[in-house]
Amino acid sequence: MKTKLLNSLLLAALVAPSVALAEEALPIAANVSMTSDYLFRGISQTGHDPAIQGGFDFAHDSGVYVGIWGSNVGWIEDYQGYASGNMEIDLYGGFRGGFAGDFTYDLGAIQYYYPGTRGAITNADTTELYAALGYKWVTAKYSYVASTGAFGFANAKGSDYLDISASVPVGDTGLTAGAHWGTFGFKNNAAQDYDDWKLSLSYNMGSGMTVGAAYSDTSANAAVWTDANAQDLGNGQAFVWVSKAF
Repeated sequence: MKTKLLNSLLLAALVAPSVALAEEALPIAANVSMTSDYLFRGISQTGHDPAIQGGFDFAHDSGVYVGIWGSNVGWIEDYQGYASGNMEIDLYGGFRGGFAGDFTYDLGAIQYYYPGTRGAITNADTTELYAALGYKWVTAKYSYVASTGAFGFANAKGSDYLDISASVPVGDTGLTAGAHWGTFGFKNNAAQDYDDWKLSLSYNMGSGMTVGAAYSDTSANAAVWTDANAQDLGNGQAFVWVSKAF
């Protein structure tokens, strides 16, 4: 736990002072956030503990973009069984744009990297290709696992995740209501398959600051999604967050 906390504080320390420098030197967008639980596709990545997160994005006028994002996690040790490892680092890039007025598209790839000491444990690092199509406030996104394994499950190339999300501004209040449904299919690991859903409400405080609350739940089988601390990682969970964009 002490190591996880130190890594979280280190992440925050690296992100915060670098933001101003990046903003001055290059057209880079930065973000930092704190959340009471880090949920990824409905599954808690921290054993329902808090997380500190942050990242940088560079987007060219042509539509090409690249980025890096990081967070502390707990499942690498507590669920996957690594001897050490409590960080997630995502590297991604792609091409996005719009057409026919209110339609948008996004094509890209992302590498989920989980540094640590794993020994003979299955590697959790995962590579995905994705494609998204949006219309006004609604977006559908399909992600395909191109690596041999999928988030610690072996022989899982071809696993996929379908995400349908809506994000609707509530008039001029600064509030945004969100709804999400997703389904994860694990190739050759069908016991891990599940659906997830989430309802959220966020408030734009201005100057890039946002606060929000959400409730998420899944159909994940507790028998295969419970960690070494007896935490059901896919059970229903309410959480709150605060974020700052630069």
